[in-house]
Amino acid sequence: MPWLQIVPESLYWGIRHISETMNRPDLALFITENGCAAQDDLKSWGEVIDLDRILYLRQHLQGVYRAAIEGYPILGYFVWSFMDNFEWAYGYDKRFGITYVDYKTQQRIPKSSYRWYAECIRQNRVV
Repeated sequence: MPWLQIVPESLYWGIRHISETMNRPDLALFITENGCAAQDDLKSWGEVIDLDRILYLRQHLQGVYRAAIEGYPILGYFVWSFMDNFEWAYGYDKRFGITYVDYKTQQRIPKSSYRWYAECIRQNRVV
């Protein structure tokens, strides 16, 4: 994607900033979309190895985890997106999902990031 720069620490600092400036004891924060487009190629053996996305997600989740262990009110995190879909500016050219969609057959294929994220959830930690 032609974005200027990705800063993984931004999630930590954003959570911290909002928490400290809102001054509301009932505050509960959720990260509702966090993810990236990657070069997702379906291999001949039927697997998508998206290591760039795993690195991106790991770095960002580490910031969310840091905020949580420091006591900031982060209550949820949602990866963007569960499956490849139509993007406003790029149509079907960019793939953001942790599940690969074969647009011709509509087959869904879990990517490596899908399995990695499932393991994070299972272990309740960033792996």
